Amino acid sequence: MRVLVADKFEDSGLTGLRALGAEVDYRPELSGDSLQAHLSENPPDVLVVRSTQVTAPMLGGESSLALIIRAGAGTNNIDTNAASARGILVTNCPGKNSYAVAELAFGLILACDRHIPDNVFSLHEGKWDKKRFSKARGLYGRTLGLVGLGKIGQEMIPRGRAFGMNVVGFARWLTPDVAAALNIGRAESPLEVAEMSDVVSVHVALTPETKGILGKEFFGKLREGAIFVNTSRAEVVDQAALEEVLRSGKITAGLDVFDGEPSSAQADYSGSMRDMPNVYCTHHIGASTDQAQEAVASEVVRIAKEFMLGGTAPNVVNIKRAEIATHLLVVRHIDRVGVLAGVLSQLKKESVNVQEMENIVLGGAKAAIAQIALDKEPTKELIQRIKMDSSVFDASVFAIQR
Repeated sequence: MRVLVADKFEDSGLTGLRALGAEVDYRPELSGDSLQAHLSENPPDVLVVRSTQVTAPMLGGESSLALIIRAGAGTNNIDTNAASARGILVTNCPGKNSYAVAELAFGLILACDRHIPDNVFSLHEGKWDKKRFSKARGLYGRTLGLVGLGKIGQEMIPRGRAFGMNVVGFARWLTPDVAAALNIGRAESPLEVAEMSDVVSVHVALTPETKGILGKEFFGKLREGAIFVNTSRAEVVDQAALEEVLRSGKITAGLDVFDGEPSSAQADYSGSMRDMPNVYCTHHIGASTDQAQEAVASEVVRIAKEFMLGGTAPNVVNIKRAEIATHLLVVRHIDRVGVLAGVLSQLKKESVNVQEMENIVLGGAKAAIAQIALDKEPTKELIQRIKMDSSVFDASVFAIQR
């Protein structure tokens, strides 16, 4: 198996790929036309990229390429439609950067509250202004609101508590008893998070349902002097609405993602955030710690190994089965071997097909929440049978909105 790594990649990952017996072609300098030419002249079986753009023209023509691995969580830099049309699997490495992103998110919260970047910049200009920079609200006793409670969102909970903050959160699957288990308050919607919080941090995946969910109404609900942090995806925020509220001076924001950010590792930037007041922007570095990248490298090797041994791969993002799903089954259960197998067995008995499944293990690794996309609505009797399992706390069904 020939693997082309067309991006910077950890030595441990390269060593791991070679240990599989793969022929590794490490070419981090390739991008654009040079990558397209290389793919045409030296077609690999597997392509590994981090931030390098993979476009439709790169995937055209005769090629042995069968798998693209994104060494990170998002796949925005890969034309997945073009890959699908060519029968190429696209995978990613979700959840491997949770600690890193949570650390940056909290760093942005502290920067916004204490105006740390402005302190540093002022001193570099030879100015001392203790009077101005002594004005900070402080975090102790404030409320941290989380929009999204996946792995990264859950990592924000202990960090908020460590600073003496109250924590509230919103997720579609978050029920009152799960919120109680997490020891956080529960909001019914992102709007309610905005109303309840002094600081709001966003941790949702980009989907058709989340695109643009944080708009003018959301920012209108934020409290005067609130802090807004986004380390997830720029597209979940209405940029025009955000810029309007920043110019008004009502809030301060910390953004690792925003509209118009450069796609390459180094570039000039002259977009709207350059001179925007009341905002601190980092350079989309949420996952950029040594710890996170080593974890991602290990996952890339695992994906390549499974593909090499069986021709399939974990974490495939361009399988469209979930598009025909009509209902979402949410099962809260003890994190124990065999529980999900029992649930799937019950679904099989009624010929309910599983389109997609995600199992989120809660803090402490004692309980978990399975979100299972189905091709039809399960009967009340089926749900009741699932609930009869002593390891299941509850099972609920939601219609999927398209």
